[in-house]
Amino acid sequence: MVLKIFQAESTNIGECLSTIEEDSKKEFLKTPGKIEKSKISLNFGAFMNVTITLDIDESQAAEKGIITAYTSGKNKKDATKKLQELINKQIKSSMEIVDFEIGTYTTPVTRRTYAVGIVVYNIPIYEIELNRLSIRERRKILAKALELFNYNPKVLNISEVARTFGVSRDSIYYDIEQILKERKSASG
Repeated sequence: MVLKIFQAESTNIGECLSTIEEDSKKEFLKTPGKIEKSKISLNFGAFMNVTITLDIDESQAAEKGIITAYTSGKNKKDATKKLQELINKQIKSSMEIVDFEIGTYTTPVTRRTYAVGIVVYNIPIYEIELNRLSIRERRKILAKALELFNYNPKVLNISEVARTFGVSRDSIYYDIEQILKERKSASG
């Protein structure tokens, strides 16, 4: 588990939300895992302040993201309805929403009302159907497994590997033989 915190503050709502989205996109590229929990804080006043705290489980695979949006309207109901439409256009059926927060703010002088929304989501990365892989793809996975075990095929349970890939034991033995030949010719 790893904790990630995104924070932005600005007199401009758009700038504040843009900073959050840009910072999170950069960080998500560097941080593997799935968002398990989220806490979103929206504070309005002279400055718009957004803080998003995420608990990411690095052992699980998922595409992560944050949607931010804001609208203005003549009152809270109007601004919120526009915000709802704007956010719903960005939500895809593959997204699993982890958390969301909606806030409204009316400026004291102009009496303009803003609605701000933030949605934190995961998109699951489904497991590969190993029995549908090409020989090249299967060998790439086997090569990585062999590399992790210092190219010692004795550590692999050939029967289990063959069952996992949906091929014969002979196919796996042949794959391993080819991988070791390629490694030898590449280093020699």
